[in-house]
Amino acid sequence: MAKSNKKSRASLPHKRKQKTKSSIVEARITKQEMLDRTVKLFEKNPSQTYNYKQVAYEIGVTSMLQKRQLVQILEALVLQDYLKEPANGKYRLDNTSGSVIGKLERRTGGKIFLVQEDDPSKDVFIMDKYLNRAIVGDIVRVRLFAGRKGQIQEGQVLEVLQRGHDTFVGKLDVKENYAFLQVDDRLLTNDIFIPVDKLKGGKNGDKAVVKIVEWEKRDRNPVGEVLEVLGASGDNETEMHAILLEFGLPYSYPSALEDAANEIPEEITEEEVKKRLDCREIPTFTIDPRDAKDFDDALSVRKLSNGNWEVGVHIADVTHYVKVGDSINEEAYKRATSVYLVDRTIPMLPERLSNQLCSLRPDEEKLCYSVMFEMDDDANVLKYKIVHTVIKSNRRFTYEEAQSVIETQEGDMKDEILALDALAKKLRERRFKSGAIAFERTEVRFEIDEKGKPLSVYFKESQDANKLIEEFMLLANRTVSEHIGKKKKEEKAKTFIYRVHAQPDPEKLNNLSQFISKFGYKLKTTGKDKEVSTSINQLLNQVQGKKEQNLIETITIRSMAKAEYSTDNCGHYGLAFDFYTHFTSPIRRYPDMIAHRLLDIYADGGKSVDENVYEDMCKHCSEMEQLAANAERASIKYKQVEFMQDKVGQTYNGVISGIQEWGIYVELNENKCEGMIPIRDLDDDYYSYDEKNYCLVGKKYRRTYSLGDEVVVRIKKTNLDKKQMDFEMIERL
Repeated sequence: MAKSNKKSRASLPHKRKQKTKSSIVEARITKQEMLDRTVKLFEKNPSQTYNYKQVAYEIGVTSMLQKRQLVQILEALVLQDYLKEPANGKYRLDNTSGSVIGKLERRTGGKIFLVQEDDPSKDVFIMDKYLNRAIVGDIVRVRLFAGRKGQIQEGQVLEVLQRGHDTFVGKLDVKENYAFLQVDDRLLTNDIFIPVDKLKGGKNGDKAVVKIVEWEKRDRNPVGEVLEVLGASGDNETEMHAILLEFGLPYSYPSALEDAANEIPEEITEEEVKKRLDCREIPTFTIDPRDAKDFDDALSVRKLSNGNWEVGVHIADVTHYVKVGDSINEEAYKRATSVYLVDRTIPMLPERLSNQLCSLRPDEEKLCYSVMFEMDDDANVLKYKIVHTVIKSNRRFTYEEAQSVIETQEGDMKDEILALDALAKKLRERRFKSGAIAFERTEVRFEIDEKGKPLSVYFKESQDANKLIEEFMLLANRTVSEHIGKKKKEEKAKTFIYRVHAQPDPEKLNNLSQFISKFGYKLKTTGKDKEVSTSINQLLNQVQGKKEQNLIETITIRSMAKAEYSTDNCGHYGLAFDFYTHFTSPIRRYPDMIAHRLLDIYADGGKSVDENVYEDMCKHCSEMEQLAANAERASIKYKQVEFMQDKVGQTYNGVISGIQEWGIYVELNENKCEGMIPIRDLDDDYYSYDEKNYCLVGKKYRRTYSLGDEVVVRIKKTNLDKKQMDFEMIERL
């Protein structure tokens, strides 16, 4: 059912509450207090016009002397451009002064903040009652309230300049004469009213996509119409489509573009082969997950006559088939990335390209863009060349198969795999000595049946076979970025796309240091980059196998800056590389296609491209990458809740993974599923939130619940619509 407080379409007419004489503050107030009350009055009522008598009444001024002072204050505020005087003796807030523009974001805990365009470091808190029909994601103008020293800046939305989105996914609550779309209140605090003739066949309980068509001032709820009915809530296809659409991502590929891709010829002509380095006779293989179909990278290796190794990193030559200006390229740029949900992949390119023409399948000749390295036994790169090639993979390995070869030293292509494994380990050792950070989070995966129902949970961990591929992809990406970006001092580097990772914010590092000290760990937060990163690595090593491992790894990652794409190269802190790009996955990432094209332009002697144009492309790709990651996390969360549905009433050991004023978050040891214990359910004491020390403290018995505490919980209830679980505290271990 829709929330009852959201269903009134229009607010009741406002009736001013009559003040009795005793309620009016008759005591003399200071001029400063009079000013403060006046400012507060106009800020709370930005569209209201008052004369001085009305202002005096509202703020509790009664004597003639103070009314004269009030007139002086009002006139001064007009001179300061704080108030406007639309008519003689009448005053209204000047909405063009004292306002800022920015984007609304909802943070952890549900609070909404304005991120200012001019100064993103200065957030403005917006209470729900001051949103003025604005929605998370909107670009808005906000009036700043008079701030108090030491308190967060607050404000009120004056106008919506640009909607972030006007379509929403939710669950239909259909009545006889009207309906509502129940929306995740992280996005929209009011459900959407839908006239019955705009339901498009939607039934009670269906998931649907609804567009807001109007939202008048008098209306509490926006009015919308159904664009698409996705299906019944709880159905796997419906729910996965809903998750994608919630983040503005497509769930299918346009059939017209599939048809266009099917027209691309498969044949590789002799003329094309002559333009390329022929690597078809070199031992070559791929290593990928067992369910992968798009093999966009392959490795080749052979011993040279001088005793060195020739290692080829071969990447699918997607831009040979997908050209700037064609419809497939436009769709690929729009998507910018493939999206990986628990049970499916939503590709950036049509299947004909991603799984066939460009996939480096065994025993098939394929076109590649390759980096060919000559390396010695210590994995030092003696020379390299970046070149278009034609290859023929000899074998398709899963990670498990390649790992078996490494461990047993037996199996297909064992000499090649073992040689590359030895080189990769030396590359990796050298990288960490240079200050790279060892972020290796455990990834949650599901075994699912044909209907998408999760049957079991398992954890994906990186082994030597994964690290082998990782090191050579890193080497290729770094080499390509240095090839373009690393120039002599008198030369100006040409515009390129970089994968950058800024240094961590010192304040966040200090917060991390304070947090881990509660567990007995130390962290160096100042000094040279290598010293700090070495200290972070030591921390990550120390927590291995400890109950607080996942918690500290998660918080450490959150203290780091996010990696993103940019034409402005600041290096990659986490990898300890001065130059880094993405070149190795063009089937699933558009930035890699950009890198391929820029390499071609500059190899042909072309001038540097327009930095502003490419920076906009970088920003778009970074934003789409984040949306895809959010959708992936939402699908994992959904499957975790679905997996736990039939386990209500069972008890599990877990670790406190988060604490807020409304409750305790617990991550279960067995399957990494997370749920919350509402603070109202902790009935053995009255608990308050100690934000500084990340804990809840009982007022009477002083019992504390802190991050990292081991607890036993019972599964109380699950809510698939909200992707949430409620736990019940049994005991603290």
